[in-house]
Amino acid sequence: MKSALRPENARRLGMLLLAGSLLFSGCGYKTMPVPPDNIVPKPIEDLRYTVDEKGVTLTWSYPIETIKGTDLVEIASFEVYRAVVSPGSYCPTCPIAFGEPIAVDGGMVSAESRQKGRYESALLRSGEKYFFKVRSRTSWWAASPDSNIVSFVWHMPAKAPEGVSAEGSDQAVRLRWQPSISLMDGQALDLPVRYQVSRSVDGKNFADLGEPVTENTYTDSTAQNGQKYFYRVQSVLQVNDSALGGNNSEVVTAVPVDLTAPETPTGVTVIGTGKGVKIYWDKSAASDLQGYFVYRRSPDQKKKERIGAVEAAYNIFEDGTIPTGGAFLYSVTAYDRMQPANESKPSAEVMVRP
Repeated sequence: MKSALRPENARRLGMLLLAGSLLFSGCGYKTMPVPPDNIVPKPIEDLRYTVDEKGVTLTWSYPIETIKGTDLVEIASFEVYRAVVSPGSYCPTCPIAFGEPIAVDGGMVSAESRQKGRYESALLRSGEKYFFKVRSRTSWWAASPDSNIVSFVWHMPAKAPEGVSAEGSDQAVRLRWQPSISLMDGQALDLPVRYQVSRSVDGKNFADLGEPVTENTYTDSTAQNGQKYFYRVQSVLQVNDSALGGNNSEVVTAVPVDLTAPETPTGVTVIGTGKGVKIYWDKSAASDLQGYFVYRRSPDQKKKERIGAVEAAYNIFEDGTIPTGGAFLYSVTAYDRMQPANESKPSAEVMVRP
């Protein structure tokens, strides 16, 4: 026995059929409309991710051209796709089952200063493998092809290193810290951990120094003497092929100090002039040379007396205060620009009888 449509349902069906006819027949389309290439954005190619104790942060550059090569003016929105797979059931050759997209606002496009798209997700489960991809849209019907896919296994991060110290030396800073032994939730550390050292000159903008290290010490050999540096250390958990960063340690500071004195002057020569004594020596090649000190003593004196200082541009000194009679021993040292200055060992003494 056939059932008849109720009058109100029949009217609704008729309206739907009419709308479909106008959309796909009246406009000349037999299938869904295809947007022209001059409005479809190029695919995003630099999708990146960073993970921490809160979750994951995705970043990417706004596309600036369509797939036809014409300039884009505005991106209406982005679509972020996510897939979650248990590591035990992951199949490298199987299609990835992405869920429904998450909409992210777009904006105006600038080729001079490429804007960055950003999406954060805190809904992550420890031990699960995640996949993300992004599309951009210039309108509801003009979407770009898929971006590159990023994937990682999320895990509870390791606690931040404790007991961090920094000690400055000559053009270097040495850092030490206590090894991390637990996760942020207090559980014992169950995966390999490395440490990422970062540095700042203003205490705000930090940059990573090289790659994470396995030891609990690090020497910054790129530091410049006299500059104050800020340091912090982050525990980085190695989860399969993914690196999971946790919180940063407390910030410590250090100032590298030049502790190396210039080389000892050589070629010291002393000549009596009748009015006094002239002392000559070979010029130093030290790049941070500030000058020279000249010392004098009599043979029966144990301690040398500093009798003058000479600027780095000169290598001669005239002693016009020499006492009459007897013999005297002269020596020369070199000193640098540090405060206080690093002074070299004294040269070999040269005797003269004025």
